Amino acid sequence: MCGRFVLFSTQPEPGSAADAADAADAAYVPGTPDAAVPGASHVAAVLGTIPLLEAVGQWEGVHTVVAPAGLPPARYNIAPTTTIAIVRLNAGQATVEPARWGLIPHWKKDLDGPPLFNARAETVATKPSFRQAYARNRCIIPLDGYYEWHDDGSGKKPHYVTDSTGGLLWAAGLWSTGQDILSATMVTTAATPAMEWLHGRLPKFLRPEELRPWLAGEDLLDPSGVDTLQARLADTAVGNVRNDFPELIAPQP
Repeated sequence: MCGRFVLFSTQPEPGSAADAADAADAAYVPGTPDAAVPGASHVAAVLGTIPLLEAVGQWEGVHTVVAPAGLPPARYNIAPTTTIAIVRLNAGQATVEPARWGLIPHWKKDLDGPPLFNARAETVATKPSFRQAYARNRCIIPLDGYYEWHDDGSGKKPHYVTDSTGGLLWAAGLWSTGQDILSATMVTTAATPAMEWLHGRLPKFLRPEELRPWLAGEDLLDPSGVDTLQARLADTAVGNVRNDFPELIAPQP
């Protein structure tokens, strides 16, 4: 499963003069000089320095990336029901936008009950909470990494899982607008052999060539083919959701 994760790539890279809040309503056209971006606001030139938008711009077939509602702030301890970033695709335009982590189905009249932040691949196509979103509303949830707890015999310790290549992780997601709130859930599968020592479940991370097929509705529900995951110890302070700072993911002694 995935109950906590990290996404700091919504912010400009260190050294940039841009403030991420100024990135709202701007457009980024991959491979286009900043001065030639059509219809972009005065801050369009900084978008190429925001790693998340730059990475989405490298997806196959994407010609424009927009963030009309702005981007969530950098977070180092994202918990269910808080705001995450999701990516939806319409033709060649990718939209990155904030959403509630915890799907609200169209038929749900209140927010009572446990939040639907994970959807098991084995039942996602048939379970009433997810089947409509699975059939119609696909998205991608970007992560810089996520946390998982493991007991090696000396007690449970948090581990921080990332892509060893240094890139973002792209999790298969579903979205809904129940109660007029954009919300999302993350699809999970059985763990891969390389990661099952850590936990029996794993987010369905997508390879670059799987992004568009997932968004187009293909049934990509087998365990992840991403084979570059690595895990290391994280700061135990991550256990308290009120703690949200970069030192949580610093290498531990």
